[in-house]
Amino acid sequence: MRLYVPLTLGGLAAAFSAAELPAPLTVYAVTPALREWYAAGDEEELEYAAMAQAARASVGLIAAEEGVVRRRVVLACEVKSVPPAGGDRELGDARLDLSAGLPWSAVQAVHVDATQAIEIVTQAVDSWDAAQKGDEDAVFALDACEGQELLWYATQEVPDLLKEFGGG
Repeated sequence: MRLYVPLTLGGLAAAFSAAELPAPLTVYAVTPALREWYAAGDEEELEYAAMAQAARASVGLIAAEEGVVRRRVVLACEVKSVPPAGGDRELGDARLDLSAGLPWSAVQAVHVDATQAIEIVTQAVDSWDAAQKGDEDAVFALDACEGQELLWYATQEVPDLLKEFGGG
């Protein structure tokens, strides 16, 4: 099963250094609630939707920390199985809360914003709190991030990525 883990570049540096993603952990995956919401989607589209939710959650993590580099980070991890989501999930929700951490060996790829996305991500980060309260302009700024594709990196590229993007 593919899991998508939202992080900041600092979180990526810490996970890489520790060789694990410590518990508790919020991840995103193709859940029954997501399948039901997007019934016409094939597996690839469902995976993309789960990753998009993880990327959005990364904006929230960036907003919660001072001085964080404003680039969304999502790890794609492969695991054998995960516990089912609780019954309190909304239709379309891909979020899962894990009580166990993940070893770094589960990480299959790292997705990070390109330099061109920094301005849009910064606007989304600055709008995060207002968007959570339903402010339409703030939600629009947050939604604008979804138009920015994340770059793909192999796990062996992480040290160079952290040097390049200032996360390590």
